[in-house]
Amino acid sequence: MTTFFSRHFNLEKVSEGIYVAIAKDGGGAIGNAGFIDLGDKTIVFDTFNTQQAAEDLRNIAESITNKPVSWVINSHFHGDHIRGNQVFIDCNIVSSQTTLQQIKENHPERIAEQKADIDGLKKYIESLTKQHEGSNDIQKKNEINFLKEIEISLPHLELVLPQFTFTNEFTIIGTKRTARVMTLGCAHSPCDSFLYLPEDKIIFMADLLFVGMHPSFFSYSNPTQWVHILDEVKNFKIQKAIPGHGPVGTKEDIDKLINYINALTILSKQHMSTEDASIPDEYKDWATVNVDARELFIRNLNMLKEL
Repeated sequence: MTTFFSRHFNLEKVSEGIYVAIAKDGGGAIGNAGFIDLGDKTIVFDTFNTQQAAEDLRNIAESITNKPVSWVINSHFHGDHIRGNQVFIDCNIVSSQTTLQQIKENHPERIAEQKADIDGLKKYIESLTKQHEGSNDIQKKNEINFLKEIEISLPHLELVLPQFTFTNEFTIIGTKRTARVMTLGCAHSPCDSFLYLPEDKIIFMADLLFVGMHPSFFSYSNPTQWVHILDEVKNFKIQKAIPGHGPVGTKEDIDKLINYINALTILSKQHMSTEDASIPDEYKDWATVNVDARELFIRNLNMLKEL
Protein backbone atom coordinates (compact mmCIF):
# COMPACT_ATOMS: atom_id res chain seq x y z
CA MET A 1 0.00 0.00 0.00
CA THR A 2 1.11 3.57 -0.64
CA THR A 3 3.22 4.92 2.25
CA PHE A 4 1.02 7.41 4.04
CA PHE A 5 0.81 9.30 7.31
CA SER A 6 -1.84 11.66 8.65
CA ARG A 7 -1.99 13.31 12.06
CA HIS A 8 -5.77 13.10 11.75
CA PHE A 9 -6.46 9.41 11.16
CA ASN A 10 -5.08 5.92 10.73
CA LEU A 11 -5.86 4.29 7.42
CA GLU A 12 -7.04 0.68 7.50
CA LYS A 13 -7.69 -1.61 4.54
CA VAL A 14 -10.98 -3.37 5.25
CA SER A 15 -11.03 -5.34 2.01
CA GLU A 16 -9.69 -4.97 -1.52
CA GLY A 17 -10.66 -1.44 -2.63
CA ILE A 18 -12.38 -0.59 0.69
CA TYR A 19 -10.65 1.60 3.28
CA VAL A 20 -11.62 3.16 6.58
CA ALA A 21 -9.97 6.23 8.09
CA ILE A 22 -10.08 5.81 11.88
CA ALA A 23 -9.97 9.19 13.63
CA LYS A 24 -6.98 9.88 15.87
CA ASP A 25 -7.44 11.52 19.25
CA GLY A 26 -6.41 15.18 19.09
CA GLY A 27 -6.61 15.39 15.30
CA GLY A 28 -8.96 17.29 13.00
CA ALA A 29 -11.12 14.32 12.07
CA ILE A 30 -13.08 13.43 15.28
CA GLY A 31 -15.29 10.88 13.50
CA ASN A 32 -14.34 8.07 11.14
CA ALA A 33 -14.64 8.26 7.36
CA GLY A 34 -13.77 5.99 4.47
CA PHE A 35 -13.50 5.50 0.74
CA ILE A 36 -14.48 2.79 -1.70
CA ASP A 37 -13.23 1.94 -5.17
CA LEU A 38 -16.32 1.01 -7.19
CA GLY A 39 -14.19 0.25 -10.24
CA ASP A 40 -15.05 3.11 -12.56
CA LYS A 41 -15.54 5.62 -9.74
CA THR A 42 -14.39 6.33 -6.18
CA ILE A 43 -16.74 7.37 -3.40
CA VAL A 44 -15.97 8.92 0.00
CA PHE A 45 -18.16 8.34 3.05
CA ASP A 46 -18.17 11.41 5.34
CA THR A 47 -15.64 14.24 5.25
CA PHE A 48 -14.39 14.82 8.81
CA ASN A 49 -14.48 17.97 10.94
CA THR A 50 -11.78 20.05 9.23
CA GLN A 51 -10.49 20.79 5.76
CA GLN A 52 -6.98 19.64 6.65
CA ALA A 53 -8.23 16.18 7.63
CA ALA A 54 -10.42 16.03 4.53
CA GLU A 55 -7.47 16.99 2.31
CA ASP A 56 -5.47 14.05 3.67
CA LEU A 57 -8.44 11.76 3.04
CA ARG A 58 -8.89 12.90 -0.56
CA ASN A 59 -5.16 12.70 -1.32
CA ILE A 60 -4.81 9.12 -0.10
CA ALA A 61 -8.11 8.02 -1.67
CA GLU A 62 -7.07 9.26 -5.09
CA SER A 63 -3.55 7.94 -4.70
CA ILE A 64 -4.70 4.41 -3.83
CA THR A 65 -7.59 4.15 -6.30
CA ASN A 66 -5.74 6.04 -9.03
CA LYS A 67 -8.88 7.96 -9.95
CA PRO A 68 -10.56 11.17 -8.75
CA VAL A 69 -13.25 11.04 -6.08
CA SER A 70 -16.57 11.39 -7.88
CA TRP A 71 -19.18 10.85 -5.15
CA VAL A 72 -19.26 11.93 -1.49
CA ILE A 73 -21.81 10.77 1.09
CA ASN A 74 -22.78 12.82 4.16
CA SER A 75 -24.25 10.38 6.68
CA HIS A 76 -25.85 13.03 8.93
CA PHE A 77 -25.57 16.71 9.77
CA HIS A 78 -22.99 16.70 12.59
CA GLY A 79 -19.87 18.74 11.92
CA ASP A 80 -17.39 15.87 12.16
CA HIS A 81 -19.11 14.31 9.13
CA ILE A 82 -19.65 17.33 6.87
CA ARG A 83 -17.26 20.22 7.62
CA GLY A 84 -14.65 18.82 5.23
CA ASN A 85 -17.10 19.07 2.31
CA GLN A 86 -15.34 22.06 0.74
CA VAL A 87 -12.37 19.85 -0.13
CA PHE A 88 -14.80 17.88 -2.33
CA ILE A 89 -16.63 20.87 -3.81
CA ASP A 90 -16.03 19.58 -7.36
CA CYS A 91 -17.54 16.17 -6.53
CA ASN A 92 -21.16 14.98 -6.35
CA ILE A 93 -22.11 15.34 -2.68
CA VAL A 94 -25.24 13.50 -1.58
CA SER A 95 -27.22 13.20 1.65
CA SER A 96 -30.76 12.50 2.75
CA GLN A 97 -33.18 15.39 2.30
CA THR A 98 -33.52 15.68 6.09
CA THR A 99 -29.75 15.86 6.55
CA LEU A 100 -29.47 18.64 3.97
CA GLN A 101 -32.16 20.59 5.80
CA GLN A 102 -30.42 20.06 9.15
CA ILE A 103 -27.09 21.25 7.73
CA LYS A 104 -28.74 24.41 6.38
CA GLU A 105 -30.53 25.08 9.67
CA ASN A 106 -27.67 24.41 12.08
CA HIS A 107 -24.31 25.21 10.55
CA PRO A 108 -24.29 28.71 9.01
CA GLU A 109 -24.93 30.47 12.34
CA ARG A 110 -22.59 28.16 14.27
CA ILE A 111 -19.73 28.63 11.81
CA ALA A 112 -20.29 32.39 11.72
CA GLU A 113 -20.11 32.55 15.53
CA GLN A 114 -16.91 30.51 15.59
CA LYS A 115 -15.29 32.64 12.90
CA ALA A 116 -16.21 35.78 14.81
CA ASP A 117 -14.51 34.48 17.96
CA ILE A 118 -11.20 33.09 16.66
CA ASP A 119 -9.33 35.40 19.06
CA GLY A 120 -11.36 34.00 21.95
CA LEU A 121 -10.50 30.47 20.85
CA LYS A 122 -6.79 31.35 20.69
CA LYS A 123 -6.91 32.78 24.23
CA TYR A 124 -8.73 29.70 25.48
CA ILE A 125 -6.11 27.41 23.91
CA GLU A 126 -3.33 29.51 25.50
CA SER A 127 -4.98 29.29 28.93
CA LEU A 128 -5.45 25.52 28.66
CA THR A 129 -1.84 25.12 27.51
CA LYS A 130 -0.50 27.12 30.47
CA GLN A 131 -2.83 25.35 32.88
CA HIS A 132 -1.58 21.91 31.81
CA GLU A 133 2.05 22.78 31.11
CA GLY A 134 4.21 19.88 32.25
CA SER A 135 1.14 17.69 32.78
CA ASN A 136 0.90 14.13 31.50
CA ASP A 137 -2.89 14.34 31.13
CA ILE A 138 -3.33 12.77 27.69
CA GLN A 139 -7.00 13.72 27.48
CA LYS A 140 -6.19 17.41 28.01
CA LYS A 141 -3.35 17.28 25.49
CA ASN A 142 -5.73 15.78 22.94
CA GLU A 143 -8.30 18.47 23.68
CA ILE A 144 -5.71 21.21 23.14
CA ASN A 145 -4.51 19.66 19.89
CA PHE A 146 -8.11 19.26 18.69
CA LEU A 147 -8.82 22.94 19.42
CA LYS A 148 -5.67 23.92 17.52
CA GLU A 149 -7.02 22.04 14.50
CA ILE A 150 -10.27 24.03 14.76
CA GLU A 151 -8.20 27.23 14.92
CA ILE A 152 -6.36 26.23 11.74
CA SER A 153 -9.58 25.40 9.90
CA LEU A 154 -11.81 28.35 10.80
CA PRO A 155 -10.28 31.25 8.78
CA HIS A 156 -10.84 29.44 5.47
CA LEU A 157 -13.79 27.23 6.37
CA GLU A 158 -16.73 27.37 3.96
CA LEU A 159 -19.98 25.46 4.34
CA VAL A 160 -20.55 23.32 1.24
CA LEU A 161 -23.97 21.70 0.96
CA PRO A 162 -24.89 18.40 -0.69
CA GLN A 163 -26.12 18.95 -4.25
CA PHE A 164 -28.14 15.73 -4.40
CA THR A 165 -30.60 14.27 -1.90
CA PHE A 166 -32.65 11.13 -1.39
CA THR A 167 -35.54 10.12 0.84
CA ASN A 168 -34.95 6.43 1.59
CA GLU A 169 -32.19 5.03 -0.63
CA PHE A 170 -29.60 6.19 -3.15
CA THR A 171 -27.71 3.55 -5.14
CA ILE A 172 -24.39 4.09 -6.90
CA ILE A 173 -23.53 1.31 -9.35
CA GLY A 174 -19.89 0.74 -10.27
CA THR A 175 -18.10 -1.75 -12.48
CA LYS A 176 -16.63 -3.59 -9.44
CA ARG A 177 -19.32 -3.21 -6.79
CA THR A 178 -22.53 -1.44 -5.84
CA ALA A 179 -22.96 1.04 -2.98
CA ARG A 180 -26.38 1.32 -1.40
CA VAL A 181 -26.85 4.44 0.73
CA MET A 182 -29.91 4.13 2.96
CA THR A 183 -31.70 5.73 5.87
CA LEU A 184 -34.28 4.22 8.19
CA GLY A 185 -34.98 7.49 9.99
CA CYS A 186 -34.13 9.21 13.26
CA ALA A 187 -31.76 7.59 15.77
CA HIS A 188 -28.57 9.37 16.88
CA SER A 189 -29.55 12.36 14.71
CA PRO A 190 -32.81 13.39 13.00
CA CYS A 191 -31.77 11.25 10.03
CA ASP A 192 -28.89 8.75 10.01
CA SER A 193 -27.70 7.20 6.75
CA PHE A 194 -25.49 4.17 6.27
CA LEU A 195 -23.67 2.71 3.27
CA TYR A 196 -23.94 -1.00 2.48
CA LEU A 197 -21.71 -2.89 0.06
CA PRO A 198 -23.67 -6.08 -0.70
CA GLU A 199 -20.94 -7.85 -2.69
CA ASP A 200 -18.49 -7.42 0.20
CA LYS A 201 -20.91 -7.67 3.14
CA ILE A 202 -19.40 -4.49 4.60
CA ILE A 203 -21.40 -1.64 6.10
CA PHE A 204 -20.35 1.93 6.93
CA MET A 205 -22.72 2.90 9.74
CA ALA A 206 -21.50 6.37 10.79
CA ASP A 207 -22.94 7.31 14.20
CA LEU A 208 -25.56 4.59 14.14
CA LEU A 209 -22.71 2.50 15.54
CA PHE A 210 -20.07 3.19 18.20
CA VAL A 211 -17.57 0.39 18.87
CA GLY A 212 -16.02 0.29 22.33
CA MET A 213 -17.13 3.87 22.85
CA HIS A 214 -20.00 5.58 24.63
CA PRO A 215 -22.49 6.98 22.08
CA SER A 216 -23.94 10.48 22.46
CA PHE A 217 -27.63 11.22 22.95
CA PHE A 218 -29.13 14.59 22.09
CA SER A 219 -32.52 16.23 22.54
CA TYR A 220 -33.44 15.14 19.01
CA SER A 221 -32.18 11.55 19.39
CA ASN A 222 -34.69 8.71 19.39
CA PRO A 223 -33.30 5.76 21.42
CA THR A 224 -36.32 3.52 20.74
CA GLN A 225 -36.05 4.09 17.00
CA TRP A 226 -32.26 3.72 17.23
CA VAL A 227 -32.63 0.20 18.64
CA HIS A 228 -35.25 -0.61 15.98
CA ILE A 229 -32.94 0.56 13.20
CA LEU A 230 -30.03 -1.47 14.56
CA ASP A 231 -32.28 -4.54 14.67
CA GLU A 232 -33.22 -3.89 11.04
CA VAL A 233 -29.59 -3.46 10.00
CA LYS A 234 -28.75 -6.83 11.56
CA ASN A 235 -30.88 -8.45 8.84
CA PHE A 236 -28.20 -7.51 6.30
CA LYS A 237 -25.39 -9.97 5.64
CA ILE A 238 -22.50 -8.26 7.46
CA GLN A 239 -18.91 -9.39 7.89
CA LYS A 240 -17.52 -6.03 8.99
CA ALA A 241 -19.26 -2.95 10.41
CA ILE A 242 -17.54 0.43 10.26
CA PRO A 243 -18.61 2.72 13.12
CA GLY A 244 -18.66 6.51 13.25
CA HIS A 245 -16.39 6.25 16.29
CA GLY A 246 -14.12 3.42 17.36
CA PRO A 247 -12.39 0.54 15.55
CA VAL A 248 -13.85 -1.68 12.82
CA GLY A 249 -16.49 -3.97 14.32
CA THR A 250 -18.81 -6.85 13.51
CA LYS A 251 -22.48 -7.65 13.91
CA GLU A 252 -21.70 -8.49 17.56
CA ASP A 253 -20.87 -4.82 18.16
CA ILE A 254 -24.32 -3.85 16.91
CA ASP A 255 -25.78 -6.09 19.62
CA LYS A 256 -23.50 -4.49 22.22
CA LEU A 257 -24.78 -1.01 21.34
CA ILE A 258 -28.39 -2.21 21.46
CA ASN A 259 -27.71 -3.56 24.95
CA TYR A 260 -26.08 -0.26 25.97
CA ILE A 261 -29.05 1.82 24.81
CA ASN A 262 -31.51 -0.52 26.53
CA ALA A 263 -29.47 -0.58 29.77
CA LEU A 264 -29.19 3.21 29.96
CA THR A 265 -32.86 3.65 29.11
CA ILE A 266 -33.77 1.42 32.09
CA LEU A 267 -31.30 3.25 34.37
CA SER A 268 -32.67 6.64 33.32
CA LYS A 269 -36.17 5.65 34.42
CA GLN A 270 -35.09 4.60 37.91
CA HIS A 271 -35.94 7.01 40.73
CA MET A 272 -32.46 8.14 41.64
CA SER A 273 -30.12 11.02 41.07
CA THR A 274 -28.12 10.40 37.92
CA GLU A 275 -25.07 11.67 39.81
CA ASP A 276 -25.30 8.55 41.99
CA ALA A 277 -25.41 6.21 39.00
CA SER A 278 -22.44 3.99 38.21
CA ILE A 279 -21.30 3.01 34.75
CA PRO A 280 -22.23 -0.68 34.32
CA ASP A 281 -19.19 -2.96 34.46
CA GLU A 282 -19.43 -3.98 30.80
CA TYR A 283 -19.05 -0.33 29.71
CA LYS A 284 -16.42 0.91 32.19
CA ASP A 285 -13.63 0.45 29.65
CA TRP A 286 -15.50 2.17 26.82
CA ALA A 287 -13.79 5.30 25.51
CA THR A 288 -15.12 8.76 24.60
CA VAL A 289 -14.22 11.62 22.26
CA ASN A 290 -12.67 14.65 24.01
CA VAL A 291 -14.72 14.22 27.19
CA ASP A 292 -14.53 12.28 30.47
CA ALA A 293 -16.33 8.91 30.26
CA ARG A 294 -18.34 9.40 33.44
CA GLU A 295 -19.28 12.93 32.39
CA LEU A 296 -20.68 11.62 29.09
CA PHE A 297 -22.41 8.71 30.84
CA ILE A 298 -24.21 11.07 33.24
CA ARG A 299 -25.05 13.43 30.38
CA ASN A 300 -26.55 10.51 28.44
CA LEU A 301 -28.64 9.46 31.45
CA ASN A 302 -29.95 12.99 31.93
CA MET A 303 -30.76 13.27 28.25
CA LEU A 304 -32.64 9.96 28.28
CA LYS A 305 -34.63 11.11 31.31
CA GLU A 306 -35.91 14.02 29.25
CA LEU A 307 -36.67 12.10 26.07
